[in-house]
Amino acid sequence: MTGRVSTLHAVTVLPQTAELLGRADAELLAAQFSGEPWEMFSHAHLAALRAGAALVAARGRPVGRGAPRTVWGMLDAVAPELHALSALFAQAATLRSAIDAGRFELVTPARAERALCAAEDLVDAVRGALEADEGAPIGLPAVASR
Repeated sequence: MTGRVSTLHAVTVLPQTAELLGRADAELLAAQFSGEPWEMFSHAHLAALRAGAALVAARGRPVGRGAPRTVWGMLDAVAPELHALSALFAQAATLRSAIDAGRFELVTPARAERALCAAEDLVDAVRGALEADEGAPIGLPAVASR
């Protein structure tokens, strides 16, 4: 490998995209082995955040006046088909902030499990989107042909 690109499921991606997906996988693994609901939730949310950032990195960050500034907003702009998942994690951002502030009791085991399942779904969806982009220059916005 030349150090310029990595392969992921037969799709050529930029190193930043591959690194972010690898970090998302690591967060999913940490979430699965977490002993506390708040910890599971936090790792799941970070996995989703990194997966979303990977797709934004691959497709290109929206620019211009009024461009979204959060990963969730940018993900909506570059992958509107993932809106349901990005909206779920955007809404959960305040809960993650509360956890970061030490409000661990706010997360139930059921809520943590739902977050983990949704994060797994988002990571899978990002991989699917990257595979669907095969043939388009990775790292640039996809351009529809025809």
